[in-house]
Amino acid sequence: MSLPQQKRKMLGEMLIAEGLLTAEQLDHALAEQRRHGGRIGAILKGLGYVTEEGIIKTLGRQTGIPHQTLSTIIIDADVIKLVPELLARRHQAIPLYKKGETLTLAMVDPLNVVAVDDIARVTGLEIQPVVSTEQDVMRAIERQYGMSSTIEEAVKNLEPYDDRQDAQSVQMERLAEETPVVKFVATIITQAVHEGASDIHIEPDPEVLRVRHRVDGLLREITTAPKGLQGGVLSRIKIMAGMDISEKRAPQDGRIEMKVGERDIDLRVSTLPTIHGEKVVLRILDKRQSVIKLSELGFPPSMYDVVHRLVERPHGLFLVTGPTGGGKTTTLCAALNTINTMARHIVTIEDPVEYQMKIISQVQVNPKAGVTFANGLRSILRQDPDVIMVGEIRDRETATIAIQAALTGHLVLSTLHTNDAPSAVARLIDIGVEPFLIASSLLGVIAQRLVRKVCLTCQKPEELPQNVLKGLVLEASTVKPMKGVGCTGCRNTGYSGRIGIFELLTTNDALRELIVDRASASRMKAEALRAGYVPLRQAGLAKVAVGLTTLEEVYRVTQEVDGE
Repeated sequence: MSLPQQKRKMLGEMLIAEGLLTAEQLDHALAEQRRHGGRIGAILKGLGYVTEEGIIKTLGRQTGIPHQTLSTIIIDADVIKLVPELLARRHQAIPLYKKGETLTLAMVDPLNVVAVDDIARVTGLEIQPVVSTEQDVMRAIERQYGMSSTIEEAVKNLEPYDDRQDAQSVQMERLAEETPVVKFVATIITQAVHEGASDIHIEPDPEVLRVRHRVDGLLREITTAPKGLQGGVLSRIKIMAGMDISEKRAPQDGRIEMKVGERDIDLRVSTLPTIHGEKVVLRILDKRQSVIKLSELGFPPSMYDVVHRLVERPHGLFLVTGPTGGGKTTTLCAALNTINTMARHIVTIEDPVEYQMKIISQVQVNPKAGVTFANGLRSILRQDPDVIMVGEIRDRETATIAIQAALTGHLVLSTLHTNDAPSAVARLIDIGVEPFLIASSLLGVIAQRLVRKVCLTCQKPEELPQNVLKGLVLEASTVKPMKGVGCTGCRNTGYSGRIGIFELLTTNDALRELIVDRASASRMKAEALRAGYVPLRQAGLAKVAVGLTTLEEVYRVTQEVDGE
């Protein structure tokens, strides 16, 4: 239950062995420790003899204890409950995850055998320490245990309320302004921002109120709160978003602007009535989020060259398709960033505006003020634009105006919701656009998905079935499939971050004839394949072969597309 014997070597001796400390400095620090107490590491830092970075690197080299940054780690609520808050604060240690009978523990002083034995005795688990900075550990303790204490405080102060419709809104407004509820809402939002979540889901179940965050495209449960907090929490969010707290039977949309630390955050709020009460989803948009470059999206070199040429064209329609949250807006903004110069007038109409770009005029859709995609696009055309980006083509009116603009000397970029690139043409025809207009204006279509990347820290070589590699045009020396085994950095998932996989359909004479003839998506796909089109799954497998993602990830996001 404690550190191995070789890891009990005194920190001072290790630092001397590394040449970072002299024997005289260590004697002085030990004398200070005898007089005032405290950890020897903290005393050495306070005296200016060593830095925290020096201690961490020394521990890594001398004992094999790895360093772990905690700011991006999501810790399960059940794991936090294993170590009492008082014990975590006393020993400056926080549990990260449990695997079998082993608990990984982030510690400021991983050589503190008393702390390791204390936590091992309380949890009944074998302790695997990692070292983190004092700032990291204490922030994590405040974040994780603060959530638990906030819930407990809210429950303790919870009062029954009258559920009659005429009294409920008044009582809910009062409850929403109570300090425990305010703290609870602020905590779940702050935690989501720090963890890099894209969405917060607050979901009513029959017995509890569940909170989940979406990180790297997948939802993960963060905490549950008593059912009695549901009304106050939902009302608090509605008040912050400028929504009607008395309306519980119809969906509502709202917006919250707030600061989290030094970051300006925009939250898009959506409520939906369910059988157990209203569900709330908050989409997190970071106003300072920088626009990624087109060359950084992950296009194969040959595809990048084609896409770059297409977005440099003076007029025409260029589309990006894929599911919600698939990175379509990121791709379009990267394309705009590539062609954004003082010589071009670029205007966008979006819902919401996710990236703020210099020089470009960006318009936010506002249906209440009469600013829809169609109406906004009409107004934009009177502003003498060279390039127009339409956040999404949803209806015949928007599609028709966008295509007319593409035919009259404007480059128009937009998105559609289709499974693959060839289906985009069929979708436009279904909306009501004349095929000859599509054939005349369409430059190309990208379909894309986001897959999780293999964690660089815990990756190891992986064998692939021979049939997977069949048909991939890759040199043998570049085929190095990898798989993550799980570590603290990737929350034991084997993945860290996401990367895009893409298919590109460009129009040629044969394809234009098929469009005019209203040919099916399968016939268009067959023609595209003859012209060198590479489907999404094949594009994904190419990234599997070079170790960027895994077979499971590619099958997860492309299964419905290719039907395999």
